[in-house]
Amino acid sequence: MQILEATATKATLMDRFGLTRRLVDLLHEGEAIVGGIGNANFDLFGAGDRPENFYMLGSMGMAVPIGLGVAVAQPERQVIVLEGDGSLLMNLGSLSTIGMVAPPNLTVIVWDNGAYQMTGGQPTPTAATTDLVQVAQAAGIANSQWAQDEQHFERLVQQALWSKGPSFIGAGVLPTPSNSHPEFDPVILKDRFMRGIGAK
Repeated sequence: MQILEATATKATLMDRFGLTRRLVDLLHEGEAIVGGIGNANFDLFGAGDRPENFYMLGSMGMAVPIGLGVAVAQPERQVIVLEGDGSLLMNLGSLSTIGMVAPPNLTVIVWDNGAYQMTGGQPTPTAATTDLVQVAQAAGIANSQWAQDEQHFERLVQQALWSKGPSFIGAGVLPTPSNSHPEFDPVILKDRFMRGIGAK
């Protein structure tokens, strides 16, 4: 397993939708993506809706456990989780489970804007004291690193997809609201995703 050298902090804040579009453009092998609630899945839908996308609705902190479950159930498929810092903070224990189980096909990407953007913009602990990349490393996810710019983000994603993980990528992003606001039906989403990954 190739170990990435971690960087200490977030770099210049980037555009979340632009990074999401870069990510989707790199996917060509039926990779599954689990998008966390709010802007993470809104941007994912806007960047490229696919049957292999699962859009988390209404349950903060559950995107990472769902992605972990998919990765364990389908070890031949690359699985990517897109999550916000606020949602991840609600379920930090999931990182410890990833570190222990060590699924080689799982990548967690956290969009860190330092705020609970969907509930009024209240600051999260990442705006002051908590470094989520260091938390991921301490949880046992050795391949954990902050993206320093858009090109570096692409390289980290490519490396995560090509090497054995698990991997954790932190991206400092601007608190820009998503321009995509799809109407989601949870039953249809679940059924489509299960069919998209061949689970139904």
